[in-house]
Amino acid sequence: MFGVRSISVADAISALGGATSTPGEAVAWTRIPRTVMAFAVGAALAMAGTTLQAVTRNPLADPGIFGVLAGAALAVCVGIAFANLSRPLPTMITAIIGAFAAAVFVYSVGSLGRGGATPLKLALAGAATTAALTSLTSAVVLPRSEVLDQFRFWQIGSVGGARWDTLATAAPLLLVGTLLVAATAAGLNALALGDDTATSLGIPVVRTRLTATIGAVILCGTATALAGPIGFIGLIVPHFLRLFLGTDYRVLLPASLLAGAVVLAAADTIGRLVGHPSEVAVGIVTPMIGAPVFIWLARRVKVGEL
Repeated sequence: MFGVRSISVADAISALGGATSTPGEAVAWTRIPRTVMAFAVGAALAMAGTTLQAVTRNPLADPGIFGVLAGAALAVCVGIAFANLSRPLPTMITAIIGAFAAAVFVYSVGSLGRGGATPLKLALAGAATTAALTSLTSAVVLPRSEVLDQFRFWQIGSVGGARWDTLATAAPLLLVGTLLVAATAAGLNALALGDDTATSLGIPVVRTRLTATIGAVILCGTATALAGPIGFIGLIVPHFLRLFLGTDYRVLLPASLLAGAVVLAAADTIGRLVGHPSEVAVGIVTPMIGAPVFIWLARRVKVGEL
């Protein structure tokens, strides 16, 4: 059993069986919800990234680059500072509202001018919006030491504070987001052919985009409320899967769910091992792994519109 404190497999099994005298009991019951949270957050971010890339036909679309994570983070920060936000459900709803507002703003700005919402304009609008929202978050947090103490660890991105009650609160929201995204898989395949072709095939383009975006935003907002803004999962996992599975979203979406869960759980384990006897937050590990992988993918594959 890997982590800051090593426990034997026998101790972990005893703890799962309800034993109260094993030295690994407390650690096992801390690690189990932590692992479940890593699976849930990784799956949510990867599915959301895959969906946003399909909706915008932009291979660089990602919850982080698209401004969604920054919007959720700012909303939670404002809630903590001015409304004493602390309970799980209000925090998640606030994060979802912030994520949705950021997504709408980025898409609106990226749609201005000739040519509509091109991949380049969306990426630039998302990068600028992320920078602005991050600055606003710092402006809210820094003058308030009590908010800074509560917000600092969460902002880095970590699954270390996982609790069963928080996961139970998040489960219905994650399920709704997953079902909304999954329901649009066939429509996303048609959107990849262009709006005119999708319309001729009988696909309701606006409704498909709206449903998929709402599902992705729910997944992003809930994941951000659980673990903070964790980047690169929603960008790297879809690109990597396309190398092996193609572009059929009926296959990509469930595959991204599984791959995202595994990647984030592995990143969390790496962070616990390399930082021993302390640990490195998963929000720090994912960019360290994701950046070189993305550079390798960019050199290996010519990235264009989806």
